[in-house]
Amino acid sequence: MAKVIAIFSTKGGVGKSLIAVNLAVTLAKEGKKVCAIDLDTQVVGDMAHMLGINPQKCMADLMSFLRKQPQLTKKTDFIIKTKITNIDFLAGLLKPQQSGYLYPDKLAEVFNLFDKDYDYIIVDVGKSFSDVFLSVLNQANLILLVVTPDVLSVYQTKWALDTLQFLHFPLSMIKLVLNRAESASSISWQEIRVSLPVDIIAKVPSEGRLVNQAVNQGVPIVIDSPRSKISLAVTSLAHTLIEDKELFIERRNLDQIKIKESAQEKSGQFWAGQDLEESVIEPDAAEDRDEILILKRRIHTRLIEGMNIKRLDLKVFSDHKKTKELRDRAELTVSNLLVEEAGSFIPSQEIRKKLIKEILDEALGLGALEDLLADPDITDIMVNNKNEIFVERFGKIEMTSKKFISNDQVRTIIERIIAPIGRRIDESVPMVDARLADGSRVNAIISPLSLTGPTLTIRKFRKERYKTVDLVNFGALTLEMADFIRACVFCRKNMIVSGGTGSGKTTVLNALSENIPNDERIVTLEDAAELKLSQQHWVRLESRPPNIEGKGAVTIRDLFRNTLRMRPDRIIVGECRGTESLDMLQAMNTGHDGSMTTIHANSTFDVLSRLDSMILMSGIELPVRVIREMISSAVDIIVHTARLCDGSRKITAISEVSGMKDELHINLNDIFIFKQTGIDANGKVQGYFTATGHLPSFLEEVRIRGVKISDDIFKPTKP
Repeated sequence: MAKVIAIFSTKGGVGKSLIAVNLAVTLAKEGKKVCAIDLDTQVVGDMAHMLGINPQKCMADLMSFLRKQPQLTKKTDFIIKTKITNIDFLAGLLKPQQSGYLYPDKLAEVFNLFDKDYDYIIVDVGKSFSDVFLSVLNQANLILLVVTPDVLSVYQTKWALDTLQFLHFPLSMIKLVLNRAESASSISWQEIRVSLPVDIIAKVPSEGRLVNQAVNQGVPIVIDSPRSKISLAVTSLAHTLIEDKELFIERRNLDQIKIKESAQEKSGQFWAGQDLEESVIEPDAAEDRDEILILKRRIHTRLIEGMNIKRLDLKVFSDHKKTKELRDRAELTVSNLLVEEAGSFIPSQEIRKKLIKEILDEALGLGALEDLLADPDITDIMVNNKNEIFVERFGKIEMTSKKFISNDQVRTIIERIIAPIGRRIDESVPMVDARLADGSRVNAIISPLSLTGPTLTIRKFRKERYKTVDLVNFGALTLEMADFIRACVFCRKNMIVSGGTGSGKTTVLNALSENIPNDERIVTLEDAAELKLSQQHWVRLESRPPNIEGKGAVTIRDLFRNTLRMRPDRIIVGECRGTESLDMLQAMNTGHDGSMTTIHANSTFDVLSRLDSMILMSGIELPVRVIREMISSAVDIIVHTARLCDGSRKITAISEVSGMKDELHINLNDIFIFKQTGIDANGKVQGYFTATGHLPSFLEEVRIRGVKISDDIFKPTKP
């Protein structure tokens, strides 16, 4: 099976075709069977010219034959066998007008046609993110990205790497080939390695005279000048590819239609190359030799000083109209400063727009966090320090390539978030909780408590209001389980949703609440408002931390006492984590049936221990027996959620609290559970939901209230 190596760059003139041709020839000189394919649809014929050949047929012709008579197609009719270089060559196009006859859906068929005949297939895929380009990458075992040591090449390479990651191509299958590595006045390879999150697999020196001579003669330089520095570097690269089998990964099979749709949704002009996402990567002072980054820092400093931004009243950022006016003025200033500082140094209008946006985000927005906050797939953002920004996406934590200019900039972002709500953070108050304008929850902690730099954690506020049926569709529970918990809510059973951090407790609580009748008065109590109820008669209360003087705090327990005077039908507490647990149990026991809350716990059994602990830690001296009797009579159902190792979230247990076993032990019976059976080849958790056979003690009560529920759903099932 041939190893397919895709070679591309994001900038013209970096020597991509030169590397592709000479690498293919060198692999053939090492005794390997090699086919070189030119699929650069924008610059047609470069590889053929470098090989000194004149093809008469191309891949576009081959695809037409495959469409008409696939059984009769002879691949040898379309390939040129080069005698001097001992490689086979297939042109993609003979002229640019044929590009419409390169069918992305046929590329896999073409590669399969050649698969058994070669050890290596080297493909020059050009530089544009087209359907053909991505179809080739799907067939690749290795991607070689050619970069030169200049500012624009490095900057555009960052865009390309971010884009490939967005399209789910792992960085592990991408390597850099640094061409013209020893050019005078160039960026050093060490700086490039720091700026780009992939390894440099080869450093090819610059020998312009020898290259021009070889290209003009139509002879690859590894044959024309085999002892040149370039030839030796390419030979070394070929040896690396032959010897290191771990460089190559299995071929991918991405759904191109879905990729294109999601990419267009993310950035409307993506496929025309108009809005590639780029990471904000800033080095330390010792690394400030990248001209683009130095330029950004210089303009950023002049903007801060020129508009006196440091002395602005931070409350202006809580006023949308004033913030927009300020940003509009700043944009004009940055545009002028960019002309003054850079002149014609940055010819691309798109790069200029990108630079302006980044500088404005750093100066007036949330800097590197702006794009992360706008990404709907990200649920949590975790800033450990200026150089480490992690996100949770689809239940899995991953490190981003985004960075801040400095730790001071992180501190500025934190202050910008908390100042409009009258909070402060300094050495006397080194940690703080706050909320963004969109409802996202923020926690920040700084020195001397944080030893690695200012730390910021953002739990994004999800705008979607998931219903129980949505959770069923997500595979979080079965329809039978959904029917059961819906009946529990309707019949006013007191319920606790338990689980670990990020396991989906609040999402489940929101879904449960949809089953509360509209004619009931609901009061919710939260530390940070995350609940989204659909009922009209809903009163939202939120606790308040102390002010700058350390006064004025209003706790959940304070709110609870007031809530009991508000004639609630149901009380929902966003999370019980302290002394309010006792109040919650007392309310459940004294006429507020149907109340709900969440608790951090590792299992339904741990919920009972957690309630014990929280009540005892509140300082109230009650015998353990009394506490447990109170729990057993107050709580009816515990719904446990979990985030599994593949990032998926499921309801792993629904249990009934049914009285006391004896004087000290509560009787807890699982009704439904999730049984994990293993993990598949893609790392996905395998398992099934099943009933345990336990019939809820209140089943007859449910039926009396008019809810039809069959005994059959409580019978154990097999996968």
